[in-house]
Amino acid sequence: MNFRLAHLSDAHIGPIPRPNLAELLGKRVTGYVNWLYKRGAQHDMGVLARIVADIKAQAPDHVVMTGDIVNIGLPGEIALAKDWLASLGAPSDVSFTPGNHDAYVASVTDLVHDVFAPWTSSEAEGAGFPYLRRRAGVALIGLDTGVPTAPLVASGRLGGGQRAALAQLLDGAKAEGLARVVCLHHPPHVGGARLLRGLEDAAEFESVIARHGAELIVHGHNHKPSLHRLAGPDAAAPVVGVASASARPGGHYPGAAYNLYEIERRGDALSVLLRRRGLNQVGEVVELESVEL
Repeated sequence: MNFRLAHLSDAHIGPIPRPNLAELLGKRVTGYVNWLYKRGAQHDMGVLARIVADIKAQAPDHVVMTGDIVNIGLPGEIALAKDWLASLGAPSDVSFTPGNHDAYVASVTDLVHDVFAPWTSSEAEGAGFPYLRRRAGVALIGLDTGVPTAPLVASGRLGGGQRAALAQLLDGAKAEGLARVVCLHHPPHVGGARLLRGLEDAAEFESVIARHGAELIVHGHNHKPSLHRLAGPDAAAPVVGVASASARPGGHYPGAAYNLYEIERRGDALSVLLRRRGLNQVGEVVELESVEL
């Protein structure tokens, strides 16, 4: 089995369509001001287009986008984001998991789930998250950590229902001999993000992995590359974070990048090679590092 998986996150599709006063009630006020005076200058759709072009040139077998596809959850933003996600490939070839910006206010969470449903379809019983998508020896398991929060809070949560279902999917996929890739937005380990930005039930997620295992866990949210490992029953599971796919070079965060995984199984041996590709100092998309996980 040879499987090439591309992972990008935190596209923050813009510019934000001009909201009306009713749409700016609540948390969206601070988010819109943040976009006008800070975030809008950090994310460049031209940069994102270069990242997407390079992903397509690498010809991955599948692409996963782990959330924060929009900014303040306006219906107009969600429509633009749907068109952009469709440009990555057919829903059968692209998977999506929501982030905190995709659940910016409670009134849009159902809309996000409905609009992006083609990219979150599941082969497991029941609808919703977590989903299971089998692809050429790989089990892609998508989780939803996006929950509405107060202004200036960007935390996430899985909840007991998702964690219990995740445990079952991990065991089932292992029994099938599949390489299990868990996809979510927030870093899923304790201390993985700053105060008020992390996964609230990260310790409980760690316990699930300790009992059931996984071959790879991928996330976004922090807008920077990272590598952590979680204990599993047989081997440690690599937890890999990725930079924002639209970040301008020279900003507060690293320039735009994405991760490319070469997942190979020969007999009982599984290998995962991480290739991080992103902008160099002159704005070209190149291979930045290669790590055997």
